[in-house]
Amino acid sequence: MAAMAADGHTTDNPSVTARRWLRLPTLSMTGWLQGNAAQRQAFAEALCTGAERYGFMYLADHGIPKDTINGAYAASAAFHNQPDAFKRRYGIEHSRHHRGYASAAQNVQTVAGTTTFNYHETFDLSFDMAEDDPRNHPGFGLVGPNVWPDMANFRAPVMRYYQAVYTLGQALMAAFEMGLGFAPGTLLQHVNIPTSQLRLMKYFENDHPADAQNTGISAHSDFECFTLLNTAGPGLQVLSVDDHWIEAPSKPGTFVLNTGDCMEAWTGGRLKSTQHRVLNTGRERYSLPFFFATDYDVRIRPLPPYDTPQARAAYPEYCAGEHLWGRTIQTFPYLRERWRSGELVVPFAIAEENPFKRISVEERAKAGRTR
Repeated sequence: MAAMAADGHTTDNPSVTARRWLRLPTLSMTGWLQGNAAQRQAFAEALCTGAERYGFMYLADHGIPKDTINGAYAASAAFHNQPDAFKRRYGIEHSRHHRGYASAAQNVQTVAGTTTFNYHETFDLSFDMAEDDPRNHPGFGLVGPNVWPDMANFRAPVMRYYQAVYTLGQALMAAFEMGLGFAPGTLLQHVNIPTSQLRLMKYFENDHPADAQNTGISAHSDFECFTLLNTAGPGLQVLSVDDHWIEAPSKPGTFVLNTGDCMEAWTGGRLKSTQHRVLNTGRERYSLPFFFATDYDVRIRPLPPYDTPQARAAYPEYCAGEHLWGRTIQTFPYLRERWRSGELVVPFAIAEENPFKRISVEERAKAGRTR
């Protein structure tokens, strides 16, 4: 039977088949942002319940003005519509802190001999610091100043959006603390100079198929605490907590929230790191994912009351920044090549695959049949 692709067309590719699940939760943030103590507690519990049951939800009434969001989209489109020669001046490979333009050439991945083409380009930035800031540590590949293109009406609207979504992330982190039973500040104390990245993404038009080797973004989890995604187009699919791919259509006026690797480790597996992917719809569209992270040198391990012997065995302590930097090195060809050649040296081991990776029931069954 032909599967329904995210753009409404049919496809005979079983590798992109997903269930239609129209009851994913939508949480209004009004109770948290404007409510009393009881309403804040109710939101915090609903947030954690949604994360535990689905790993994914929509956030409405988040308080970020539409003009702020539209300004970031306009800046993104203005940059991505520049000539290639202009964009390459700000190539991410020229930055010591992994900031700037990542072309389609930086979005090709080869794992176990299989090459996947991801049909997008991005402009990446993070928590901004001055070049002479003493916290700008050369050993921290993700901590430092942003790269800014020489364009009018770019830096100001992008930073306005960054600050707005970063503030929203701080509010959600506090809500997670409450809903998980942590004392206030248990998690937020680790968010001071975070490696929280914003990506200005463009999925570009193409005539390639929607399959496992031609994607918008191939399947992965996010390496930080959680992700806040603003998107207006189709294509997103999420691996449910019972390991089935489900469709996650865009919902106007909301942010998509999914939990990441740090939340899974902190909670000893109560909250799962949401695996997700973006199909290649062949259509041009833009999105704004923001990855809410801790400071680079934070040690991540199961926290009370989740620090059972079983949890500690399943989630050995690790450094948040090393995990993020290591996965980034494995993901981007320019970094991977420098690391393998010895030009880029890091004081920690980098695993071939993310230990938080999960695959679907169907993929496990297929792997069993081919052994």
